[in-house]
Amino acid sequence: MSATERAIASAEAHSAHNYHPLPVVVATADGAWMTDVEGRRFLDMLAGYSALNFGHGNRRLIDAAKAQLERVTLTSRAFHHDRFADFCTQLAELCGMEMVLPMNTGAEAVETAVKTARKWGYKVKGVPPGQAKIVVAANNFHGRTTTIVSFSTDAEARADFGPYTPGFEIVPYGDLTALQAACSANTVAVLLEPIQGEAGVLVPPAGYLAGVRQLTRERNVLFIADEIQSGLGRTGRTFACEHEGVVPDMYVLGKALGGGVVPVSAVVSSSEVLGVYRPGEHGSTFGGNPLACAVALEVVAMLRTGEFQQRASELGDHLHHELGLLVGGGAVEAVRGRGLWAGVDIAASHGTGREISEKLMDRGVLVKDTHGSTIRIAPPLVISKEDLDWGLDQLRAVLADE
Repeated sequence: MSATERAIASAEAHSAHNYHPLPVVVATADGAWMTDVEGRRFLDMLAGYSALNFGHGNRRLIDAAKAQLERVTLTSRAFHHDRFADFCTQLAELCGMEMVLPMNTGAEAVETAVKTARKWGYKVKGVPPGQAKIVVAANNFHGRTTTIVSFSTDAEARADFGPYTPGFEIVPYGDLTALQAACSANTVAVLLEPIQGEAGVLVPPAGYLAGVRQLTRERNVLFIADEIQSGLGRTGRTFACEHEGVVPDMYVLGKALGGGVVPVSAVVSSSEVLGVYRPGEHGSTFGGNPLACAVALEVVAMLRTGEFQQRASELGDHLHHELGLLVGGGAVEAVRGRGLWAGVDIAASHGTGREISEKLMDRGVLVKDTHGSTIRIAPPLVISKEDLDWGLDQLRAVLADE
């Protein structure tokens, strides 16, 4: 039995089967490349669902983490620490906002956004107690807590986890008319992904986000943008909302905010919105800890230069041009996305998304499937054009081998 087989067998025996990973066991990683326990190298074309925007083992982020590890890693919010104010100030500035509420995981940040919107609705908008409603989009993916799966349309994520949390209304993604009809006097927020990642990297129709922004302003409703996957450089801008010149009332951030080093998430908004909280009403033992703040501060500094956004834009144009050439050849039915982020729909005649992912793995490229027929491509923003082209060559080879 190989080292890979032994590791996988042990994992299967002793861990819950809530994931179905590809049969590769990573041991080390650097930049856009990972090496498994057998010494085989793989090009990472998934980047931890955008958590690794800056690549594996990014020197600036590792150095920031190491320096903080020698000082203090956790105080809890029972005390102040010397990295917290800078983190909140600089992240708010990057977002063009005023206040930050830090958490750890993306799901925690979405839960925080939901609680914040409801409290704002009761305290500021004047919605009757217990009547707040949040409008969400079909095919969304915002996390897997019981409240979040309550407004999921994904049967795998939702089934057998009820009873479900009320207070949500689901409308078709990209449909402004349906959204307008769903907004009532008790609606406190519209929660959307500017690009739906888990659904297959779905980009909404042009003008949709701007329409959402206009409608929410007119109805005195908060526009919450879940930029956990789409934000922080992935689409060629700091935030995907920027492609339509839109600034929401609240950003929900995570994944890349921790640089692939530590889990860091945050809700970023105005003082009017986040100012509704009083001590004891919400929190997290690890949220905003010194180690997280040190790493996230370096992430913010890296994004402030604009170089990663520009790289994602330029390499993204190349990626989409090359992928677009595959459409119509019989193997690829459609390509969607923006920046260094693409969903590729594989024709049934050429296999499932899982099968294509496994064939790519055999050729040294790691991607992940979703919804049966789609593979997602989202390499680290530090990937070289040569490595990106090599990865695309492997995809072309796999698709040519029927």
